[in-house]
Amino acid sequence: MDVAIFFGSKSDTEVMKKAAGVLKEFGIDYKAFVISAHRAPEALRETVKKAESQGVKVFIAGAGLAAHLPGVIASMTSLPVIGVPILSGGLGGLDALLAIVQMPKPVPVATVGINNAANAAFLALEILATGDETLKNRLSEYKKKTAEEFSADAEIEI
Repeated sequence: MDVAIFFGSKSDTEVMKKAAGVLKEFGIDYKAFVISAHRAPEALRETVKKAESQGVKVFIAGAGLAAHLPGVIASMTSLPVIGVPILSGGLGGLDALLAIVQMPKPVPVATVGINNAANAAFLALEILATGDETLKNRLSEYKKKTAEEFSADAEIEI
């Protein structure tokens, strides 16, 4: 397993499926877990350690509201953790974004935009590509193709 995807509630599944979809598209081995940092901290610790023993290289963690899950995982590992703030509650996901991005040193969490689990997966791919020339080339081709498709639609009549 190269990537472990964590989220604290089954209600976050639709958002986090976007990360899984990107990883699947690139053939990256991953597993997903629903574990709350608040309700099941020991299960979380055990699962993080098990994932590390199975060769995980990057963690993606989605959380809403207080959004402690990414930071708690980062406190348990020296591997990269990418946080996905999830839209929930009355603050439009801003509470989750700020909770994830404001981590104290030396416990960083890379953070993507609210509900942007796909970008978390792309960042995980870029991290993995630092040691995988084939993946690096696939990502480069993907970005080139995306840019070409975007440029083809640049001129419009209004």
